[in-house]
Amino acid sequence: MRFLLSIVVLASVAFPAYAAVTVRDAWVRAMVPGQDTTVAYMKLNSSANAALVRAQSPIAKSVELHSMRMDNTVMKMRDEPRLDLPAGKTVELAPSGQHLMLMGVAQPLKPGDIVPLSLTFEERNGTISTVQVSAKVQPLSATSATTPAEHDTAGHMH
Repeated sequence: MRFLLSIVVLASVAFPAYAAVTVRDAWVRAMVPGQDTTVAYMKLNSSANAALVRAQSPIAKSVELHSMRMDNTVMKMRDEPRLDLPAGKTVELAPSGQHLMLMGVAQPLKPGDIVPLSLTFEERNGTISTVQVSAKVQPLSATSATTPAEHDTAGHMH
């Protein structure tokens, strides 16, 4: 076991490090009965310039990055190909802003369920990395990762 641990430690020193992307406060909104679509929100921070280029979940047929923007007096939603993450800056996916749309969800999600998400990031130099996230489902009325009765984080990296 020590030998294996030594190899892991040496390997991490021997190869150049890639951008560390941290994901905090990940959560998913509960679903309206009869719908097969919901949204995921979170805070992303990268140690180097990077971009979120793909998102997946085994519970959804597809996951897309969308943004909400006012166009004159009408709020419009757009599919975005990527989300830039400037080094050292927190980028928030939040209600009425950027978010992940989970489409084709087979089973209704209810508060307390856990949704696995796989987020793929690309650094400016082309390096690709994937972060596994567990996002807790919050009530339809929620506006953040925790409801008033909860104070723990709703999502974490694996």
